[in-house]
Amino acid sequence: MKKRWRIAGINFSHMHMGDLLRNVAEHPDADIVGICDENREAMNPAVEALGIPISDVFTDYEKCMEATNPDLVILCPPTGEHALWTEKIAPFGAHLFIEKPFAASLADADRMITAVGKTGKKMLINWPIRWEPCYYTMWRLISDGMIGDVFEVHHYGGNRGPLYHGADKVEFEPTPEEKQRSWWYKLEAGGGSLRDYLGYGVTLGTWFNGGQRPIEVTCVTTASPGLEVDEHSVTVARYENGLSKFETRWGTFTDPWVHQPQPKCGFVVRGTKGTISSYDYEQTVRVQTAEHPEGFDHPVQELPEGERNGIEYMLTRIEGDLPIEGPLSPEIARIGQQIIETAIRSAEGKQTLPLVSGD
Repeated sequence: MKKRWRIAGINFSHMHMGDLLRNVAEHPDADIVGICDENREAMNPAVEALGIPISDVFTDYEKCMEATNPDLVILCPPTGEHALWTEKIAPFGAHLFIEKPFAASLADADRMITAVGKTGKKMLINWPIRWEPCYYTMWRLISDGMIGDVFEVHHYGGNRGPLYHGADKVEFEPTPEEKQRSWWYKLEAGGGSLRDYLGYGVTLGTWFNGGQRPIEVTCVTTASPGLEVDEHSVTVARYENGLSKFETRWGTFTDPWVHQPQPKCGFVVRGTKGTISSYDYEQTVRVQTAEHPEGFDHPVQELPEGERNGIEYMLTRIEGDLPIEGPLSPEIARIGQQIIETAIRSAEGKQTLPLVSGD
């Protein structure tokens, strides 16, 4: 008989917890054995949507872990608490699935790597757009050498704002007071568009460029009056072979999963032999090569069975004792975190800075 995977979801601060638990519920070999948050009401939508028994609902994480003994724990705390919760849960000996971004700082990311490293278990940093066929296709074409060596990556990423949607992309219209109360808009909790979306750009950008690290980083940000975190940022990274640009925006005209805003959310990657552009949720990617300088639309490739979403991928990796790869891996995600850390410091100091090492 195939093993049934026991999975718990702890901390519901990030709305993606509901989506991830749905992936668990739909997996043929996985069971939700427990959910936990100090705020009982935060779990109500998941309880109702997925029919989770009250006996599997906890407000104390230690009781949850001891009672359910999960193989895998999904963590969705505020960004500023990623290291704290990783250090709390890792000693129980479960594999960890942590919703993006990696951490609030490079030091926190290193704390997480250390905590999980002591257990011998796997840790995955989930960047949801990794599961979009358009970006999987972009990576496949790049790795197959279609555009040669990558030396330029452009990314524009964002949405109307984190309080404008919940699990399953249910839409809301937040008030200014709700913004003031939300952790998403608190600097200490790791809020802001830069911390929310720059990780997408630089982590997948590092995946696309083969793991290159920039030499220096320049970043500028802006925010609405009365907010302590940014809603718009532009980061320029200088590499040995050129410049790349990453832009984040809370306050796009529309959400890209409903209607693509302008500028369109997505990536444009340039290599020595061509270019590829790929935009959120689209069914083709645009390719230029020396043979086709006019460009052509390349249909997206569906993700292979076993990695069609984060939960499926993680269980495949655990079952086969395979490494976590690409932007999901702590190794590539850490390079992204280095760029984020440098960008934050650059924006604060209004200056170009060398890439921080954290060593």
